[in-house]
Amino acid sequence: MTSKIINMAERLKDDADLKLEALFRSEPVRDDGFSARVLVRVRRQMWVRRLSLPIAIAIGAVFAVKPLAQLADSIPKIVGIVPQGLANIIDLPLDGMLQGTIIIPGIMLLAAMLMIGRMLEE
Repeated sequence: MTSKIINMAERLKDDADLKLEALFRSEPVRDDGFSARVLVRVRRQMWVRRLSLPIAIAIGAVFAVKPLAQLADSIPKIVGIVPQGLANIIDLPLDGMLQGTIIIPGIMLLAAMLMIGRMLEE
């Protein structure tokens, strides 16, 4: 059993529908390999974009190895210069700091509020 709606839609065709059907029935336009060349170029550009950031990070890391090694060598010297008496003067009150039992629910509440805000925007 076929639907009357589909049959009615097939029977009632205006000029635009007939022109579109004629265009789709015609043979495809010959492009002499233009589409294939465009696809090759687009794929190549995609790979260049995908690989450019990791390659740039690797090159930057190669240049940063020597300064980072020098910085790592100088940190113990800098720490050795600071007198021990100065380190004892700076005493942080740990009792007044927030504890994990307060921080974790606060972060969860903040995340929930952000999610609700995004849902209300849509």
